[in-house]
Amino acid sequence: MDRVIKTGDGWRLGWHPDAAEFQGLVGGDGWAIELTEAELNDFCRLLAQLAATMSQMASELMDEEKIAIEAESDLLWVLVEGYPQAYSVQLILSAGRRCEGFWSIAAAPGLVQATKVLKVF
Repeated sequence: MDRVIKTGDGWRLGWHPDAAEFQGLVGGDGWAIELTEAELNDFCRLLAQLAATMSQMASELMDEEKIAIEAESDLLWVLVEGYPQAYSVQLILSAGRRCEGFWSIAAAPGLVQATKVLKVF
């Protein structure tokens, strides 16, 4: 199977199922981190959960109220911070390489959408 790279303004996601160790890739402006399949799966799952929570919070917060929500697995930690309709995303790998990534408010919507379809062919 061929590798898939999806890109947008300020973000990159990749999936290469035949790669030996690191099948996934996440990146932003000027940086990228290779991920194992389990790390990529956790990142996509946790980011989807956080994005859904942010949407649900929209009706419970005043317009000027910011919020920060985090989720973690054994492999990584993800934080979304800002307003329900405009937030940044931060990623920290908890094991192995211990890398960190950040996506701006402008990049987050495309990143969230891409994680939902990256491995759907």
